Amino acid sequence: MSEERITPEELRYLSILEELTGALGIRCIMDEENNKLIFLVKDTDVGKAIGKGGKNVKLLRALLKKNIEIVAYADDIEGMVRNLFPSVKILGVDIVKRGDSKTVVVKVAEEDKGRAIGREGRNIKRARLVLQKLFGVNSVVIK
Repeated sequence: MSEERITPEELRYLSILEELTGALGIRCIMDEENNKLIFLVKDTDVGKAIGKGGKNVKLLRALLKKNIEIVAYADDIEGMVRNLFPSVKILGVDIVKRGDSKTVVVKVAEEDKGRAIGREGRNIKRARLVLQKLFGVNSVVIK
């Protein structure tokens, strides 16, 4: 499943998530640059992890002093891409391998390109971080 091993710190965060919310956390990815934790949870547990009115996310944010994001986990690249861009109409996902490099090309509807990339490239950076940790992806391109 995983390209990179789960660190003891990530394991501790997963334990806290499960204890507070009852949701099954699959992976926790630390985004140091944005002081954010991205929790990948079982798709049926996303609502439980977020909580009514975002209650659990707010509690985790206050407790851990980090921004929190909850994303449904998928065990394949295409499924994970779709979960990382939930409000974007994805037309296709291609995986391009060149030597040791793996690039994911995400084809989106023209009107969704800006939303897919995000302010200052935030969404694409998050997708690259998650896909790199899970599948060893080097870059993500929006077309």
